[in-house]
Amino acid sequence: MGKTVNVVEVFSSIQGEGQYVGYRQIFVRLVGCNLECEFCDTPDSRQGMASGQIEITPGKRDFKIISNPIPISQLAAYINQLLILPHHSVSLTGGEPLCQTQAIEELAPLIHGMIHLETNGTLPTELAKVLPYIDMISMDIKLPSTSGQELWQKHEEFLRLANTRRVFVKIVVTNKTSTEEFQQAIELIATVNPEIPLIIQPVTPINHCGGVSPDQVLVWQEQALTLLTDVRVIPQTHKFMGQL
Repeated sequence: MGKTVNVVEVFSSIQGEGQYVGYRQIFVRLVGCNLECEFCDTPDSRQGMASGQIEITPGKRDFKIISNPIPISQLAAYINQLLILPHHSVSLTGGEPLCQTQAIEELAPLIHGMIHLETNGTLPTELAKVLPYIDMISMDIKLPSTSGQELWQKHEEFLRLANTRRVFVKIVVTNKTSTEEFQQAIELIATVNPEIPLIIQPVTPINHCGGVSPDQVLVWQEQALTLLTDVRVIPQTHKFMGQL
């Protein structure tokens, strides 16, 4: 059987968040997460799952149910089959994909495409293990108001490593986001590299998590532009397009 990995789902779709919004990607959603964010829209990814689903034809939603864990070689074959249709990259996401670092180390070299890592940016030691296989990194900064934790040191260590690759930072803002914590986040980015792109993502209201006003979004963007050179506001576009 070889080495195995626990998978939630694999499918082809349009990237709806961040710097690569609009690009066609294959999404490989792995089981596991080390955080419990208030606005999480994939809570099932946090825990072990007996089965997952894998799309057979890109974009057709013809899912096949597979039993977990799945052999890594078999998962790579499914991904490469979807890559028959040209895709920008393969997005490793979750949950938190770095909760299965060893599996990524073994899977990534088998994939016939660029690797895009979507991560909460809190596991720098695990990032270091897979960094040679990663082309692009979408790193979240989890503000204390939504994560319930002070993660600044881990975020800084992570971003310094990620800055050796193509990286952008995403901050989800809610009605609980404070000026002080947002300022601390942009100062952290500027300390590492002020040219790292920042995506401010107004929360998609979920789990009683309140949205933000258009005026407040402008204020946060202006605040970030005092320290950073590339600051964009991009909501979760796949949500209003009805994409997975």
